[in-house]
Amino acid sequence: MQFILTGFSQDTGFRVFAFDGVAADRTRTAYTIRADLALTRKHGIRVQELPLLCRGLLERGNEGEQKCTMIFTEEEMGLYERTRVQARDAAIQKKKAPRRFTPSSSEAGNGWRGARDSKTAPMPTEQLLGSA
Repeated sequence: MQFILTGFSQDTGFRVFAFDGVAADRTRTAYTIRADLALTRKHGIRVQELPLLCRGLLERGNEGEQKCTMIFTEEEMGLYERTRVQARDAAIQKKKAPRRFTPSSSEAGNGWRGARDSKTAPMPTEQLLGSA
């Protein structure tokens, strides 16, 4: 079954999302999911994420059990929060530490000065002007 968001409404601290469930034979069934906005703030869930989370809740629902009205519970919000934190921690662990080149004291500054001991190094200005 596919679920299509048809809209939402505000109901005293709750956001109520309306979905149409479209079956394989193209029959439609109306579904609503209520999400407590205070709990979403507590678990760090942004309001923009709620429609997808509610659709995921409908998709995970038991096929035999056809509830047309559901509540996005605190347990499900906590589960989402834990998986988000785990994914963020895994991304931090995966990120490599930047490599830094540390020149020796004899090489320090050669990048902007130019190497004086190489054959292609520019000649010092005293030799160009001729010391007199």
